[in-house]
Amino acid sequence: MNPPNSDLAPVPPRHVAIIMDGNGRWATARHLPRAAGHSRGVDSVRSTIETCARRGVEYLSLFAFSSENWRRPADEVSLLMRLFVSSLQREVGRLVENGVRMRVVGQVDALEPELRRLIREAEERTADNRRLNLTVCASYGGRWDIVQAALLQQAQAVREGKVLPIDETGFAQQLALSFAPDPDLLIRTGGERRISNFLLWQLAYTELYFTDVLWPDFDANQLEVAFEWFAARERRFGSVVPEPKRS
Repeated sequence: MNPPNSDLAPVPPRHVAIIMDGNGRWATARHLPRAAGHSRGVDSVRSTIETCARRGVEYLSLFAFSSENWRRPADEVSLLMRLFVSSLQREVGRLVENGVRMRVVGQVDALEPELRRLIREAEERTADNRRLNLTVCASYGGRWDIVQAALLQQAQAVREGKVLPIDETGFAQQLALSFAPDPDLLIRTGGERRISNFLLWQLAYTELYFTDVLWPDFDANQLEVAFEWFAARERRFGSVVPEPKRS
């Protein structure tokens, strides 16, 4: 089945955030090692990036590795880090060709030196791209993001030697994704119905789409289904939709 004609498809969200869940269960259901699920999940990442770029999405944020994922078995964490390295080495050229700018946000200092070097190189190589802004959240947690934003704001106040006003706009400028608008649509695959410490501040008015499809099976058609669901939503941002006038 081919993706729907983009001329007839609904206008996509400006910013899509995705919790990519279900790699391990996908592999287990097929009597494969969990590594096979993570490797297959990279194909879904590639498909999602290409579809978002083609459909005119401006920002795509992927939850690749959470602060809590460090608690997983050491061999699985090591595998995920190796997969991150190999994916960067293999995919950056494709990102450049497709006009995708990549950023990695999170506690990057916790990552291995080789991986940090590859991240810097990838960010530099894609810095001038404008077609799609891809953010990979690695060693990231929403609570960490809020705390580090508060610390940055406090440090700014100390540097300037004065008490700075606390407001939402100023605080949001210190968050890890300050360069991006808040997500319009959050997609979580794998059947869970929670946000798992992802973009806690930014998801205040985001539409939440949950699907039972496991991440390795999430393809362009599944993404279009999510876009169609989003297009049918009535976004009020806390206000009330005016009643139609009576004739």
